[in-house]
Amino acid sequence: MKQKILNSVKVSFEAISLNEAFARGVLAAFLLQADPTVPQLADMKTALSEAVTNCIVHAYPGPKGPVRMELALLEGRVVKILVADKGVGIPDVKKAMEPLYTTGNPDERAGLGFAVMQSFMDSVRVSSRPGRGTRVTMLKRLDG
Repeated sequence: MKQKILNSVKVSFEAISLNEAFARGVLAAFLLQADPTVPQLADMKTALSEAVTNCIVHAYPGPKGPVRMELALLEGRVVKILVADKGVGIPDVKKAMEPLYTTGNPDERAGLGFAVMQSFMDSVRVSSRPGRGTRVTMLKRLDG
């Protein structure tokens, strides 16, 4: 059953490090209407940060490209976060979601991005097509 969207926002920005903080700020401002607890907000900001950082680090190895972020408040106090890029894509999503797996420099990257997202959100779905980009959709119910 599809949940009714109560409010939503779409934002696009360049895949550069400065915009990771921008994305978290947009999420916090958008969620004021839902009055989440501080721990709930921190969880979602951490998961979003990981998703955006993946776009910045992995999606565009050459010139940087766009990151699309869509936020929605659904009925039942459910927050939906979508982060998408049009980058190189992920050849094997199942493998990429394994803890400690990274395509980056293992001295700089822990390979825990998807594991972190899964630990802070109720649901994480990843779809990707090599050469076409990646979409990460996360859901979190705001209890209480």
